[in-house]
Amino acid sequence: MTTMAKLQHIRNIGVVAHIDAGKTTVTERFLYYSGRIHKIGEVHDGAAQMDWMPEEQERGITITAAATVLPWQGHELHLIDTPGHVDFTIEVERSLRVLDGVVVVFCGVAGVEPQSETVWMQADKFHVPRIAFINKLDRVGADFELVLREMRERLGARPVPLQLPIGAEDGFVGVVDLIHEKALLWRARDEDQAPEEAEVPAELVPAVAEARERLVEAAADFDEVVAESYVEGRPIAPERLRQALRRGCITNALVPVLCGAALRNRGIQPLLDAVVQYLPSPLDLPPVLGVRPGSEEVVQRAAENKAPLSALAFKVQMEQGRKSVYLRVYSGTLRTGDDVLNVRLGKKEKVARLFQLHANRRERIEEAGPGSIVAAMGLKLTATGDTLCDAQQPILLERIDTYEPVISRAIEARTLAEKERLDFALAKLADEDPTFHAAEEPETGQTLISGMGELHLDIIVDRLVREYNVEARLGKPQVVYRETVQRLAEAEHTFERRVDEAPVFGQARVRVEPLPRGSGVTFANAVPTDPPLPAAVAAAAMDGLRDASAAGVAGGYPLVDVRVTLVGAQLRESSPHEMAYRVAAAEAFRRACQQAAPLLLEPVMAVEVIVPEEFMGEVIGDLNSRGGQIEDLGFRGGKRLVRAQVPMRRMFGYSTDVRSLTQGRASFNMRFARFDAARGAAAP
Repeated sequence: MTTMAKLQHIRNIGVVAHIDAGKTTVTERFLYYSGRIHKIGEVHDGAAQMDWMPEEQERGITITAAATVLPWQGHELHLIDTPGHVDFTIEVERSLRVLDGVVVVFCGVAGVEPQSETVWMQADKFHVPRIAFINKLDRVGADFELVLREMRERLGARPVPLQLPIGAEDGFVGVVDLIHEKALLWRARDEDQAPEEAEVPAELVPAVAEARERLVEAAADFDEVVAESYVEGRPIAPERLRQALRRGCITNALVPVLCGAALRNRGIQPLLDAVVQYLPSPLDLPPVLGVRPGSEEVVQRAAENKAPLSALAFKVQMEQGRKSVYLRVYSGTLRTGDDVLNVRLGKKEKVARLFQLHANRRERIEEAGPGSIVAAMGLKLTATGDTLCDAQQPILLERIDTYEPVISRAIEARTLAEKERLDFALAKLADEDPTFHAAEEPETGQTLISGMGELHLDIIVDRLVREYNVEARLGKPQVVYRETVQRLAEAEHTFERRVDEAPVFGQARVRVEPLPRGSGVTFANAVPTDPPLPAAVAAAAMDGLRDASAAGVAGGYPLVDVRVTLVGAQLRESSPHEMAYRVAAAEAFRRACQQAAPLLLEPVMAVEVIVPEEFMGEVIGDLNSRGGQIEDLGFRGGKRLVRAQVPMRRMFGYSTDVRSLTQGRASFNMRFARFDAARGAAAP
């Protein structure tokens, strides 16, 4: 098989969803039906192949993205199973950055849940084509049409069903294939059975005719032959319909939708067929874009073996003290023993070994071509988001965004002898996870660990014990605050001293002004160019501004949503002292912030509570008492849905409280929404 033909048969895909929608169950069936494994492992038994970490097996959740390769219908599927819990959303983000397509799993009962929205927006961000699988249609309260409606309303998607369910809840026995207009039935639960083809049930004929017409209308938007045949009433070949829908899917104009019940082994084989038929190969996507290091020149790399090497490191994992770097190769060929350029560091690193992945097991390989997802060893300095490339033809690919932690806890070793081991272990875990930070508080000497939620930090502590044999004590959770300013202000400062009898002088004027929430911090140099400010002086002053922004004036927390501008710097005839300008700029910045009405910001969480009608009043009252703002009241699966925005500092221990209020009959989801003004909170 030629290189181009092989690439045409590769699919780099992920499985993403809200927690408990069934994505790991779907992945296990993918592995089984492709012949990659010979016995299905269930999540609830702690036996799922892709949930290999002890913490995953104990808790029945996915914590880390796991990769594997499996065959299907002559194609090679590089598959990543991702977490659904909001605390581990960085695993989804960095996986989507390197994938060509995803299968989004929705629960047929719960529909579009909060983390479903998050992963959908992440896929939008990277323009990743999607197919949807509506799972759990055998459950009480499952509603296929409701999920389609929520996809349109809450995700802004254009879902195009390729199947209709046959039966509902316990009576769900199969699907109608709208492309071929035939029924696929699973009459037993035996995992080895293939779907049985049959005629469309008579009671579904009108619904099937209507749904197929909508499918053909959607396909007609992407194929003139289909459009003409539709208008003239001529039959359309199934393959022609598939090609048209594939074009729509690859351009993100529509989302093919399939359905089933993964736990009962229903709907998996057609879903695998759809992955091959509708999601893109590396050749179906435009060449990857980057910039030439040190310039703004845009360069591209096509998915070809002979092109210069370009690869992105999207995950770092420590295994028994050894560092593995997960790579997506976009162009060229990566071989064992190659020296590659780490563009961020400007240094060369050697690839000692390459592996093809299957969860925590791996198979050694000698080379990897375009479209491959592999693990490499020997890259001692490489971090998440780094570009590795040919040193002679460098390219810098877009980095992977990370998220700011929203919760901190103090941690200390149980003995002084373990302190060094604790620091070493925390540094290794921070290398793996960009959303986990560990730092020593200079004033108290405490070590603070920060992450995306209580579960995130609990998992970190579990791993300290299991992987590094370090026992540690944890303090109470603390909210991670931020600061901003509310109005425009300017201030200046002159730094003048005598050092070793020589005069040292620096003067700077700084302006700060607020930006919209979520804008971050921007720095600009607007010093008049006549007379010109020496480059070294300007650089020192800007460094002073960046240093000072790490600690605001309201409580010493990092500044966000502020534009900081150096607007003036006075020079003296004697040679300027760079450090003096750094100090002057930092102090001018602090004075400007004091005049600009500093404001403390706290993390606000988007909370969804699903609760029986009789307990809704208690839940709403409790959320109000926590300073929450009720945003919406609705229905989901026969229960009431309460949506609210609540300060995170008031949500510690909510899991226990909501169970007490509702006799254990409520469930809730919580995710970070934004930083906003800390109303009614004393500065911590």
